[in-house]
Formats: sequence, C-alpha cells, structure tokens
Amino acid sequence: MDRIPILKLGRALLVSIQAEMHDRLAKGLEEDLSERIVQTAARGVMIDISGLEIVDSFMGRLLDNIAGVARLLGASTVVVGMRPAVAITLVELGLSLNGVRTALDVERGMRLIGTVVIDLDDDEFEAELEARDDLHAE
Repeated sequence: MDRIPILKLGRALLVSIQAEMHDRLAKGLEEDLSERIVQTAARGVMIDISGLEIVDSFMGRLLDNIAGVARLLGASTVVVGMRPAVAITLVELGLSLNGVRTALDVERGMRLIGTVVIDLDDDEFEAELEARDDLHAE
C-alpha cells in the first residue's frame, strides 16, 4: 500500500500531498500522521498542497479531518502552498476548513505554528525550546 511521507521539521511535521488521494491512501495518512504527532510531540502539522491543481470535496473533508485529529492531539494545522484556483474551489464547495490556518509557503507556515527550524545541536535545540516554553508559561 502506498504511503505519504511525513517529515519532521523541528517541532512540526510536514506532509506534502502531490498526488490524487483515494480512500485507502487518505486513511493511511490520517493514521500515520496521528501516530507521528504523538511519537514526536509535534506542536504543528503543515500540509503542503502546492502540487495539487484541483481540490474536490473529498480532499476538503480530508484536510478538515486531519486538522480535527491534530487539534485533539495538541497540534495546530497549517495548509501551505494553496493555489488561487484551489482556494476558489474550496469556497465554492462551502468548505470552511475549521481550525485550519493557511500560509503561502512552508517558511511562513512554520512561523504560524510558532516553531522555527534552527541550526543547533540536539542539546542546544532542547534548551532553546525549554526557554521558549518558560516564556509562554509566565
């Protein structure tokens, strides 16, 4: 069975959907992504749809479902790379994608999630994250 790769970028996960989705592939993505959110304690999920020229109601529901599962597991969802025609289609279909934020590209998506990929070794990276968490707790 085909699988969609899920990449870890800092405290976020990146999913790049480049092909048409079918039921089995979508179900596998939902399962794989939910497991990876828990395993990595991800703060956010970015879904790159820049490779899609058309989005139908199935894909809209999939994005909405993924965002709902991620939210229940403590991660926010950002859809990146949406083409204007895709945005228009989603609006025409009446799909509001509740709880899903959008960004033009991955870099801006990372900012929305509140995490940045930085070039530090693991100990420095963990110290940086703890310092940020301490700031937010105050």
